[in-house]
Amino acid sequence: MKILSKILSLGGLWGLILSCSSPSIPTDATHTDKLPDIYPDYTGVTIPANLCPTNFMLPDCEEAVARLSFNGLSFTYGDENKIIIDEEEWQELRSAAAGSETGIKVEVYGKKGDKWLSYKSFPIYVAKDTIDPYISYRLIQPSYVAYEDLAIVQRSLSSFEESDIYNNRMIHTEEKGQCINCHSFQNYGTNNMLFHMRQFCGGTMFVHNGQLKKIDLKTDSTLSAGVYPAWHPTAALVAFSTNTTRQIFHTADRDKIEVLDYDSDLILYDVEKNEVSHISNIPDEHECFPTWSPDGKTLYYTSAHFDSIQFPRGEKSIPTNYDKLKYNIYSRSFDLTTHKFGEPVLVFDAAKIGKSATLPRVSPDGKYLTFSLGNYGCFHVWHRDADICIIENGKLKMENSTDTQNSQFSIVNSQLVSALNSPESESYPSFSSNGRWIMTASRRDDGNYTRPYISYFDAQGKCHKAFAVPQEDPELNTLLLRSYNRPEFMKEKVKFTPQQFATKAQEDAVHAKFVNK
Repeated sequence: MKILSKILSLGGLWGLILSCSSPSIPTDATHTDKLPDIYPDYTGVTIPANLCPTNFMLPDCEEAVARLSFNGLSFTYGDENKIIIDEEEWQELRSAAAGSETGIKVEVYGKKGDKWLSYKSFPIYVAKDTIDPYISYRLIQPSYVAYEDLAIVQRSLSSFEESDIYNNRMIHTEEKGQCINCHSFQNYGTNNMLFHMRQFCGGTMFVHNGQLKKIDLKTDSTLSAGVYPAWHPTAALVAFSTNTTRQIFHTADRDKIEVLDYDSDLILYDVEKNEVSHISNIPDEHECFPTWSPDGKTLYYTSAHFDSIQFPRGEKSIPTNYDKLKYNIYSRSFDLTTHKFGEPVLVFDAAKIGKSATLPRVSPDGKYLTFSLGNYGCFHVWHRDADICIIENGKLKMENSTDTQNSQFSIVNSQLVSALNSPESESYPSFSSNGRWIMTASRRDDGNYTRPYISYFDAQGKCHKAFAVPQEDPELNTLLLRSYNRPEFMKEKVKFTPQQFATKAQEDAVHAKFVNK
C-alpha cells in the first residue's frame, strides 16, 4: 500500500507539472500580416504600471497560443482559445517594460480547423504612471424597469478581486423592491461616501467620519430628494441635483429609450448640520449633474433652457420636444466660509452648435474639463451619438487644427479624444486621482451593455487607445448580462461591510431640514 501510495503521489505530481508547463509555439503556422482579432482588444494600448494581466481570447479560433516578451523575458500561454497570463510573470514583464518605448511584445497564434495562423505581433505599452487601486460601479440589468438584483461593487485594478459594497438582495423581497444607485466618494476616498436607496427602505446612505447615516433629503421646498451627487473635495458638503424624471420609449430607433428631465434644480446638503439649501432653482432652467473643481471654489453643472412660452412647461410638452433640450455647461463660484454661490457663468455653449453637453468632470490639476457630448438631452448612456470631449483652460483641446474659429465645429471629430470614443455610446467620464487616466462607461462592445473602458491621458493632454478593464476570464463580459453603471475611481476599499449597510438600511431615515439662504 505504501508503494502504491508513492506511485500515485508521483503520478499526481507529474500531472501537475504537465498542467503547469507552457504550450508550444506552432512551428507550422502560416504567417499573416493581419493583427489578431482578440477580445478584449489590447492591441497597441497603453496600460498603467500597476494593472492586472490583460487576459484575452480569440473568439473565431478553436485554439490560441501567445508569447509575451520584453528584453530577454519571455512567457508563453494558451488555454483552448484563451490567453490567461500568470500574475507573477505578468508583474515581471510589466515592471521591466514600464516607461519603455517598445512595450511588451505580443505574438499570437490561432488555430482554425486544422490550420495554425501566425498573426502580426503587437505591443502593449506600460506607462510609468500608476492608476488608482480600485474602481466601483453598479451592476444592473439594462431592462428599463427591473431592479430585483442590483449591487454596487468594488473591484481591484491590480488584481481580479471583486466584492460587493452593497447588494439589494440582502433586504429586497418580491413584494418590496429596492433600487440602489448614484454612489459617490469624497476626493476618491471612502471615509466620506454615499449612495441612494429608492422604494423599499428608501433614503440616502452616508458614511461620514466613520459613522453610518440614513437621510431623507426630500423637503417641502425641494423638487425631490437628492439625485445626482458631488462631494465637496474638503468640506462635509454635497451638491445634488433634484429631478423630476420620466421615461419614454422609441418604436423605430436604435436608441431605445429616453430618460427625460421634466424639471431639475441644484441643492447643497450640509452633512454635519443635516441642512438642505438651494444652489439654483431658476424657472425654465433644468440644472443637473453638479461637479466641483479640485480646490472646491467652483461648482460646475449642466443646464438646459426650456422656454415656457415657446414650449409650454408641463408633462405634455416635454415628450414632444425632448430632442430640443440642449444642455450647456455652467459654473458658479463658491465661498466655503459663507456657503454662498456666485452667478452662473457659461463655460461651454453646446446649444450654439446644436449639441448637448452633460456629465462634466474636472481633472485633479484643474486644467481640463471632460464631458459627454450628444445631439440632445442629458442622459447620454442611451444615445449612440454621445462621445467624450475635453476642454483645456476654457478652449477646446484638439490636434490637427489651429483654426480657433472652427474649433466648436471640430470638437465632434477631435483627434484628442478619438482614441477614447467609438460609434456607440460613451458617457460618464471621470479622471483618476493623478489625472493620467480617463474612464468612461462605453457600449462599444455590442451597443447594449455599458462596460468600463480606460484611456491613458498623457502629460501632453492626449488620449491613448482605450482598453477594457481586464477580467480573469476574458469571456466574462460576453456572458455577464449586466451593465457596469457609473464607474468611479477609488483610492481605497469601502470600510463598512454590506451587512452593516443592510442593517442601517432597515432603520428609519432622518429627515433633512430645509434652510433658505
